[in-house]
Amino acid sequence: MSTPQKKKVDGKTASPYGYPFWDWVAKEDPEYVLARQPLSELSVGEGKELSIKHREMVIIGILAFRGREEGVVTHMRRAIQHGATKRELLEAIQSAAVPGGGPTFSTGVQALMKIERDGAFKKS
Repeated sequence: MSTPQKKKVDGKTASPYGYPFWDWVAKEDPEYVLARQPLSELSVGEGKELSIKHREMVIIGILAFRGREEGVVTHMRRAIQHGATKRELLEAIQSAAVPGGGPTFSTGVQALMKIERDGAFKKS
């Protein structure tokens, strides 16, 4: 009986965001990464009704609520790649601040300020 060949996977296979920990997981447990891929595509890929941009805004609100500024920055960058404007991102954070309170607003605005400082909204 032959040994099944392992498919090559990398962090990008597991997540479209470039989080370094996914490279580590892909090396340690490629089967997990492959099993998780279809759910990831359904969750953060283009939806039937919600675009990637809008899915990212939902994720941004949740991450801001959780105080995960680095994650908010990463997901804001992807939202921008899919057409989000600075104003849309600000309004997403403002919306999340209603149920999430001041800390949610603070985390989101600080992330937005960071990507603005990094040139995310500079015109070409």
